[in-house]
Amino acid sequence: MNGFLGTLFAHGLLTSATVQTALIVGCFVAFITGVVGVFTVIRGQSFAGHALADLGAVGGSGAFLIGISQLWGFVGAGIIAAVLMELVGVKRLQGRDVATGIVFGSGLGLTALFLYWDTTIANTSNAAISVLFGSLFVIDTSLVPTVVILSVVALLLIVAIYRWLLLDAVNQDMATVRGVPVRLTGIVFLIALALAVELSSLTIGAILSTALLIGPAAISLRLTKRIGIAVIASGFIGVAATAVGIVISYDSYYWFGTHQNWPVSFCIVALIFISYVLTGAAIAIRDRITRESPVPHSVLSRKAA
Repeated sequence: MNGFLGTLFAHGLLTSATVQTALIVGCFVAFITGVVGVFTVIRGQSFAGHALADLGAVGGSGAFLIGISQLWGFVGAGIIAAVLMELVGVKRLQGRDVATGIVFGSGLGLTALFLYWDTTIANTSNAAISVLFGSLFVIDTSLVPTVVILSVVALLLIVAIYRWLLLDAVNQDMATVRGVPVRLTGIVFLIALALAVELSSLTIGAILSTALLIGPAAISLRLTKRIGIAVIASGFIGVAATAVGIVISYDSYYWFGTHQNWPVSFCIVALIFISYVLTGAAIAIRDRITRESPVPHSVLSRKAA
């Protein structure tokens, strides 16, 4: 048993302060991102989630210029972008997409400018890698309480508008008739989405954070159509992928004699992609077996009767 654990968990894994910080931050962020991700998928706002991740890069890259934590840059830019996207848009989905595209395009230009200044003025050559791809292994321990608090805030926002979100996702007109404040629901949800996405951007980078938002949610919605169960399952799928990804990244240092870690962001995203493909294949096989299975004779007799 000790030999197996020694192979699975490389020397120093469970005692490393860096790994412990990565696990705490990564698991909290992965859970809330998975929860928010389900509503993002059923509301058809996956593009908005992707846009918020990239727009958060504006704040992340700007944070390097003024010498503050990337966390506040990501979160500040994300929340501002979320409110603008909802206020500029209209009730219909097409209007939201147009508003998202407008804000998204302008934000990308600012990100490019800030990253250029980071390199030429602030002399931070690692700014682009840190903002765009992130790493759980370089997060400052002092940020752990802040990340946990922001994750809880995002979760509480979702809990507060849970029923409104369900009604709005099913039929916005019916939700309006039943007295649901649709515009307020949209703003609160986008703020929760911004918090989840920007926290995810801090951990695995702005470019890859959409995978942690959409992947676990898509997997859980394949496995169940009950939204409540899908929400919880998505959160734990994200946590599992993050925890296993951290272990793989840490262990990879000792593989093949390279003495270099695989990027933890890559490990997490790769696990989510593999899980999505495998669940899709398993469901396809199950459906095929179900279609080809003969109907029991007793069932046919009851139908005939």
